[in-house]
Amino acid sequence: MKQMISAAIVATGIALGGLFICLGINKMAVKDRAVTVKGLSTQDVKADFVVWPLNFGLMGNNLQDVYGEIADMQEVVHDFLIKKGFKESELKFGNTSVNNNWASYYGDKPDYHWTINTSIVVSTENVDLVIQNQGCQTELLSKGYVINSDEWSIDYQYNGLNELKPTMIEEATKNARAVAQKFAEDSNSRLGGIRRASQGQFSVEDDPYQPWIKHVRVVTTLDYYLN
Repeated sequence: MKQMISAAIVATGIALGGLFICLGINKMAVKDRAVTVKGLSTQDVKADFVVWPLNFGLMGNNLQDVYGEIADMQEVVHDFLIKKGFKESELKFGNTSVNNNWASYYGDKPDYHWTINTSIVVSTENVDLVIQNQGCQTELLSKGYVINSDEWSIDYQYNGLNELKPTMIEEATKNARAVAQKFAEDSNSRLGGIRRASQGQFSVEDDPYQPWIKHVRVVTTLDYYLN
């Protein structure tokens, strides 16, 4: 009799153990049911700072004469930009380089002994003023001053990304949840909580035709449980 009772207890224990294992496996299977979705947020913003280099140079055989002419040219360009509306504090004289063309050459000797290059750099928050005047070097050209500058050498910058991040992440997360919710409905499931989330990297790209317009983009990746 005792042996029968002991056997029954052992059998009951084995059965319960199997049941618990089965329930545990089912619970793990349910827990492992998840969907991975991505959410996108984009926004176009205008640059809030710009660096505009205007480069120019002269050649000649007398170094002092060339240096004097380049200094005069600096003043002409400087005064021209002031008249256009730029502030004194927004203008900086760039580095001046002197090249001895006769120091090393191949073939025929260059006509000019010296070349001096320099620049004036505009650094300003007045982006609109730069946009309006980015072709002004043609006016200087008509006066005999050659300025090397084009729209692609202008560095339009945007420094307000930190202010954009919270709202853009919120929008991307909402978009991701909407996709996950639709997936859950289509699969006859109920959307659960977030299992894992990745913010992703923010990217800022120039508009190919209007470089002062920046395309800001972020993609979030989220894993949701499915119940």
